[in-house]
Amino acid sequence: MSFDLTQDDFNYIFTSMDDAVCVMNSKGVLVSANASAQKLFGINQDNLSKEKIWKYIPYTPKNDDLIQMFIDASNQKLRNHQGYVDYENEAGKVFKLRVSMSATRAADGEVLYIIIISDLTEFIRVNMAFERYTSREIADYVLHNPNGELLGGKQCECSILMSDLRGFTALSTKLSPADLIIVLNHYFENMVEVIEKNGGSVIEFLGDGIFVIFGAPKEDKDHALHSVRCAVEMQNAMEAVNKWNEENNYPALEMGIGINSGKVVVGNIGSLKKTKYGCMGENVNLAGRVETYTVGGQIYISEHTRKRITERLDIASEDSFMPKGGKEPLKIYEIQGVGQLQINVANSEINWENTKQNEEVVFYALEGKSVGGDKNKGTIKALSEDRRFGLLETGVKLSDKQNIMLDIGGDLYAKVIDVSEGKYTICFTAKPDVFKAWEESVYNV
Repeated sequence: MSFDLTQDDFNYIFTSMDDAVCVMNSKGVLVSANASAQKLFGINQDNLSKEKIWKYIPYTPKNDDLIQMFIDASNQKLRNHQGYVDYENEAGKVFKLRVSMSATRAADGEVLYIIIISDLTEFIRVNMAFERYTSREIADYVLHNPNGELLGGKQCECSILMSDLRGFTALSTKLSPADLIIVLNHYFENMVEVIEKNGGSVIEFLGDGIFVIFGAPKEDKDHALHSVRCAVEMQNAMEAVNKWNEENNYPALEMGIGINSGKVVVGNIGSLKKTKYGCMGENVNLAGRVETYTVGGQIYISEHTRKRITERLDIASEDSFMPKGGKEPLKIYEIQGVGQLQINVANSEINWENTKQNEEVVFYALEGKSVGGDKNKGTIKALSEDRRFGLLETGVKLSDKQNIMLDIGGDLYAKVIDVSEGKYTICFTAKPDVFKAWEESVYNV
């Protein structure tokens, strides 16, 4: 649509807009430019030479799209158009521009193009930074939802995924702060890529753990299925993570994942000065509890999550625990695959190597992450071929999934994964530097 404009109309447009505004005739000649346009393109209005507009634009590969827009308009290939392009000025600084071009007609009948150019560089930079400090889905929700910045929340049906690196607290004491950040950042980068691919939103990083929600802020009716698929792919991605660690002389990492589904409260939590998109409720706490039962390489899901998945689940084992304040136990399941997707290296049968001597050990039960006061005695009867597992014999009653710490001249952390008549299969979750020497003593090498 075209309309008549007088010189007063042009003057009003130029003085009332902060955006860069140019007027180009049908031959591509720059007729006028406001102060913002002059600054953007380095034009001196007093010496405006009536050149074609693209003559003022440095010819660099980044400017190809912008130049082509002006050429197409002058050749009347378009009448009205809007596009997003890069612009590199003479100093090499790159801008992100939104260019709107509208054809109109002056009082004398001449066809003119009003060009409005908005500099989105800072907005895009802030937007990208915001996405880095939260998830892409949460950033999109806050920036594009009319009520996205308001405090408050709502209840919705979601799945919560919690992951944690096994033995990382002990490992962190062996790495310099710089190396620790490098290892963590590489791990997080790989995991976040998998999470976003499966539609999850990272709520926050909890030390070496990741707190992820499926089903909010973007609704997802298959949140349970997507959370389990994500967990399997995360475990498979650890192979590449550890290959990189090995190539860069960093230790291997092992991750446990727990998932629970149900109603949670999501929304903006905090104050007007500082706010974050959060997720809370009993089902969040249950997800964290489920995760604590895992060892490296394992995925546990709750009964709540299992009931919401119609695809075939490859279940390796099942267990149960009493939720805090619960009236009946909650079943949990170790998952090794969903549908056609399987964990690349599933937990296989343990190959034991019997010790040549009974290795007496002192160990302590853990309460949360704190060492209990009682000193207990036991005997290591065997170690697995890959040295991930041990067979502990003791008169002390231990429960399945009990966390313990063995004193072998250093703190050897483990989790009970099987109970059988006073003999306990334990999985080592963090090994001290003296582990190799202790292993050799067990086998009397």
